[in-house]
Amino acid sequence: MTLKNKATSIRLADFSSAPMRAFHMSWFAFFICFFGWFGLAPLMPVIRQELHLTKAQIGNLTIASVLITVVVRALIGFLCDRIGPRRAYTWLLILGSLPVMSVGLAHDYQTFLLFRLAIGAIGASFVITQYHTSVMFAPNIVGTANAAAAGWGNLGGGVTQMVMPLFFAGFLSLGADQWWGWRMAMVIPGVVMLLTGIAYYFVTQDTADGDFAALRARGEMTGKSSASGAFAAACRDPRVWALFVIYGACFGMELTIDNIAALYFTDNFHLGLTAAGLVAGSFGMMNIFARALGGIVSDRCHKSWGLRGRVLLLGGTIFCEGLALMLFSQMRWLPLAVGTMMLTGLFIKMSNGATYSVVPFVNRKALGAVSGIVGAGGNVGSVLAGFLFKGSMPWTQALLVLGATISVISLFSVAVRFSDAEERSAEHEIATRLSGEMIPAGAMGD
Repeated sequence: MTLKNKATSIRLADFSSAPMRAFHMSWFAFFICFFGWFGLAPLMPVIRQELHLTKAQIGNLTIASVLITVVVRALIGFLCDRIGPRRAYTWLLILGSLPVMSVGLAHDYQTFLLFRLAIGAIGASFVITQYHTSVMFAPNIVGTANAAAAGWGNLGGGVTQMVMPLFFAGFLSLGADQWWGWRMAMVIPGVVMLLTGIAYYFVTQDTADGDFAALRARGEMTGKSSASGAFAAACRDPRVWALFVIYGACFGMELTIDNIAALYFTDNFHLGLTAAGLVAGSFGMMNIFARALGGIVSDRCHKSWGLRGRVLLLGGTIFCEGLALMLFSQMRWLPLAVGTMMLTGLFIKMSNGATYSVVPFVNRKALGAVSGIVGAGGNVGSVLAGFLFKGSMPWTQALLVLGATISVISLFSVAVRFSDAEERSAEHEIATRLSGEMIPAGAMGD
């Protein structure tokens, strides 16, 4: 499939062209999915008290929140190759809104665990966001587009840490008790998810050249059956699995900190619910620029050193992330703890952006499969990290172990190599699109 109308630039004020509509809708959809996915995290001090949760049970809930996403992310990439990102996102948003709105029906640890598991499925939204921007933007700008859309979506992880305690407090001020307060607060992101799913179907299209169904009807795209072969090809590529491990070390750590930050600062620095939410939220708020920065620098590295430059940047940011996390684990004074957490967050989010600046070049015929497998790696990393936080090991020690492990994992970047032919292919596409030989998106009607 050769798409003629990929965008060669990002125009944020453009809401008329297909690539920019997909860009804005995909980051907002991921934002609200992240909001629903981690809306419970800042409310856990209240929920822990009400449901009488033990440390081991909280660890299980942390694992459950990301465990199902491993499977769904791998499947959603395959689904994108078959039915397109527009329909995949629509169904995920609509179906995912149901457990978010109904988690208030939980009345004990077992039922809460089941709802937490179901809510985790909406974490697959990330794969669709990256798929949609990858097919909409040309190689010269795809790293920035992917990183910005994902970063602004991840911003939901920071906003929810700050806003959900305010929703909770708002319902308390209206006369609700704690039992009703957190339950009604979760209805809000669920309703917004439902409405966003409906809007996604009507506002976007699969590619700038048209929907997958239309492209297949015109013979410009292979049939649905080819998606199975593409998935198998992605599974055989060692670069995919190297990126799987790397993404587990960066996005997996982001999910872990999103899940534990409020409790970490509550238990170790004796902060109240709102204050702990604000501190934890500052970590997620860095996505407003940090993940996009990783993509921007990756595109610059590509311009100077080709695809090899993108991989070198990725290995460097992962290594620095590990060092920063070890430093954070040793901080016992609140200002230093917050500062080193922010430094860790900078490298985590830059690594996230740098990873998905490499993904679109690994196997273009299996873009959905590669995106899904690598994305699933992020959740596998979070699941494995979760086991460290459910046992007897102090959380500070667990963070130290994770930091050392992540620094070693940076060596996996050595396995991500591109042939001379792949380097030349990427350079040729950039040159032809920028020269106008391929019609840039926006130069003609949708």
